[in-house]
Amino acid sequence: MKNKKVTLVPLTSDDREQFILDNQWAFRYGALMEFGERDNHIDKEGEIISRKTIEGCIDDPQSETYRIVADGKKVGGVILKINKETNHNQLEILFTSPEEHSKGIGYGAWQAVESMHPETKIWETCTPYFEKRNIHFYVNKCGFQIDAFWGQYFQPDKPMIDDKDRREDEGPDEMFRFIKVMP
Repeated sequence: MKNKKVTLVPLTSDDREQFILDNQWAFRYGALMEFGERDNHIDKEGEIISRKTIEGCIDDPQSETYRIVADGKKVGGVILKINKETNHNQLEILFTSPEEHSKGIGYGAWQAVESMHPETKIWETCTPYFEKRNIHFYVNKCGFQIDAFWGQYFQPDKPMIDDKDRREDEGPDEMFRFIKVMP
């Protein structure tokens, strides 16, 4: 069932813990599918994205955090960082439950995000290099362009959200950055 109608519902404090756990599962699932049970992309707690990173995104004063809801069921989440002065906004996190992949939910959520913020001039996001589903999604479905590849030979000129707090064992350290210039 592709292109389900989805809605974005503001995150409530009583759902915060489950949102974090669902987010970590979605990212861990992608890493496990690509690399197996254990490798250097998963931190010592077994996560690809740390609780601290997720909480930092949620708690940022410029952030808006939503649950993705389809058919009355929570099936993912979105965290946006909105700059009302420049309208250069960031998609910090978008995830759908692995059980809901390939049903049009992520795309429906992205369409809802764009509708909520028509003032946006540029959207920016990033994803780990091994997340082929994400790369396809952002480029082929949502109209983003790959702007940079961060890795050993090229580091971003501004640190990623959690770089200053990132533990050495937390990965990934290779990311694609995407931008979407709005008409």
